[in-house]
Amino acid sequence: MSSTSCPKCRDQHPTEGQEVSINKALLPQALRREAIAMAKPRKQKTEDNSKTENSNSQAVVRHQKLCLSIDIDKRRIYGYTELEIAVPDIGIVGLHAENLVIESVSVDGEPTEFEFYPHHQHTASEKRWSSVSSASSAADVASSMYVSALERELVPNLLIMCCKPEKSASEQQGLQSLENGLQSSAEQPEPKQNVKLVRVDYWVENAETGIHFEDNVLHTDNQIRRARCWFPCMDDTSQRCCYDLEFTVARNLVAVSAGSLLYQVLSKDDPPRKTYVYKLNVPVTARWIMLVVAPFEVLPDHHSGLLSYLCLPSNLPKLSNTVGFFHSAFSHYEDYLSASFPFGSYKQVFIAPEMAISSLTLGASLSIFSSQILFDEKVIDQTIDTRIRLAYALARQWFGVYISPEAPNDEWLLDGLAGFLTDSFVKRFLGNNEARYRRYKANCAVCKADDSGATALSSSASCKDLYGTQCIGLYGKIRSWKSVAILQMLEKQMGPESFRKILQTIVFRAQDATRSLRTLSTKEFRHFANKVGNLERPFLKEFFPRWVGSCGCPVLRAGFSYNKRKNLVELAVLRGCTAAPDTNTVVLNGNLDSENREGDNGWPGMMSIRVHELDGMYDHPILPMAGETWQLLEIQCHSKLAARRFQKSKKGSKPDGSDDNGDATVVDMRSSSESPLLWLRVDPEMEYLAEIHFNQPVQMWINQLERDKDVVAQAQAIATLEALPQLSFSVVNALNNFLSDSKAFWRVRIEAAFALANTASEETDWAGLLHLVKFYKSRRFDANIGLPNPR
Repeated sequence: MSSTSCPKCRDQHPTEGQEVSINKALLPQALRREAIAMAKPRKQKTEDNSKTENSNSQAVVRHQKLCLSIDIDKRRIYGYTELEIAVPDIGIVGLHAENLVIESVSVDGEPTEFEFYPHHQHTASEKRWSSVSSASSAADVASSMYVSALERELVPNLLIMCCKPEKSASEQQGLQSLENGLQSSAEQPEPKQNVKLVRVDYWVENAETGIHFEDNVLHTDNQIRRARCWFPCMDDTSQRCCYDLEFTVARNLVAVSAGSLLYQVLSKDDPPRKTYVYKLNVPVTARWIMLVVAPFEVLPDHHSGLLSYLCLPSNLPKLSNTVGFFHSAFSHYEDYLSASFPFGSYKQVFIAPEMAISSLTLGASLSIFSSQILFDEKVIDQTIDTRIRLAYALARQWFGVYISPEAPNDEWLLDGLAGFLTDSFVKRFLGNNEARYRRYKANCAVCKADDSGATALSSSASCKDLYGTQCIGLYGKIRSWKSVAILQMLEKQMGPESFRKILQTIVFRAQDATRSLRTLSTKEFRHFANKVGNLERPFLKEFFPRWVGSCGCPVLRAGFSYNKRKNLVELAVLRGCTAAPDTNTVVLNGNLDSENREGDNGWPGMMSIRVHELDGMYDHPILPMAGETWQLLEIQCHSKLAARRFQKSKKGSKPDGSDDNGDATVVDMRSSSESPLLWLRVDPEMEYLAEIHFNQPVQMWINQLERDKDVVAQAQAIATLEALPQLSFSVVNALNNFLSDSKAFWRVRIEAAFALANTASEETDWAGLLHLVKFYKSRRFDANIGLPNPR
């Protein structure tokens, strides 16, 4: 696509390496440097100065209208967009537009001069590749080109002359003072903002990204900075406005978009076409405007008129079975937040997996899923994962779309709040075991990957250097899990009801009609944690810089011995970090939002040690997470060791309950007969996002597996027993007993089955494998025919 502008300069092209080209003949010489400065990405402004600077130097979109006609057969869309823009004094407005053919631009109905240079027209890359001589230099060039492409995306490439430059406010006031004589400045009216109606006529054909055609389906995606690929806009997180949307399609197609559907109009053309008219009254960024066109079947929700579901005809039976629960999640969020759904409607659209760009694509009041997550009534395996995914998409409508981050540094907070809200759904409708198990697995994954600046959630350096890409891919998932874990740590500190009040306060404030922006910052949330959650300022002053502003999780290596004479546990703990010390130094030095802390040794708070004794369970919050990395602690036992507690074992049996085939170690025997300890746990309530390596005798791990009702304790015991270098029959029998226990949580039973398979060896006479075969035959085998049961 060639560079496009008004007719007399349509053939001009940008020079090599030039970010934005401005034609001297079109724009006055005095404005050229100001226009380029305006087009370049700006640094984040402070809250005090943002209002005055925005009104004087940066254009602001007040409202946008989008009218498009879609030709599925020709893979083409065409139409126009109208933007109500408060024009800055310079008189030039910069829009983002990519993969578009700009036909004309007008301001207040009059044709105007403009410059349009697609970002992909850069020839500097040819010289870069000519210098490649090795694989390492090729990697350097590819990385450099990728960064350059990301930097170019930040610069508006459609510059529009909206009006002649106006005099500055100070000059206008000076002239008015001369004209009005002694008129006081207090009596002078405030200067009115220069609002213009900018219309851009354009069309898109053979789109490469942002908008996708597949057979008779069209859909857009909300990947980073891709809204500009199907309509001109200010594709920036700081620009939010309401939208009017009109889409004309073939009569047999349905157009689904953001906002509420006002009406449909059937044209008198031959063949007739249908126009869908939507209106979005909640200001959002351009990223959340979505469009899906296909021959959909529409399934309304029987419980709520705000909900509707759409899929292709072949998936309709699965759709009705999949979304039957959804009104419960919808009502739960409204009840938990004590607020009504912020948008006038909510649509869930399911398209074929080969068409979907990702498993979930979000838009304002709209979510697009792969139809692969749909299931019929005969399938139960997929039910939980699908329900959680649908519930998460709904939570993102509240936190992420409706309430947006104030700055890129605050994106972690909205992502974490959406995940936290999803977890509340999981606890309520899928059970506490499911919620705790999923959180435990997510925490384990975070601890494995949280070792670099990419996982520092609120780091100015990472947000700047990664251009927003830190929120996608594997690291995006890790950051999301880490965000939820940090918020859950805060909830543990302040209590569930206090944390819920914070979320309700955030939503209530966003629904305040007097507020122009519905944003949330880390600083504001920290204030809520202090005022609403009653957490002390010194704790928060340590907590946020350490957990949010830097990377790395605690790594604890602990072991114990029992002092029989004093009847106490001597616990030794070595604390480390998943991230190297120099990594955190770089992150903290580059993070302007973090506060200087005296030393960077450890984490705030105390970790609990839970001791299960003969007489009961006791929690001891005595392990400091800061200070010396080596800790030696003493925990007084409550139970008294008495000889009558132990019966003399039968001849041929062993104290751990195993038979002669097993050989329990000496340590196991001593732990069960010479101490009142049954088993110990470190951080049993997951109050910390930490990687814990705890050493206790094998029999104590077996006790933990068999007697502890917590699914996390059971999963930890299975993982430890499976990793033992030498296995006894008592371990195999414990795993088999747990697998056969129908009252145990099913996900942990699956782990026990895998552990039995992994522990099967000649040393145990393949006992694990034999137990698995026996378990299978007892449930899926027909002894009469000698074959698996066909049912």
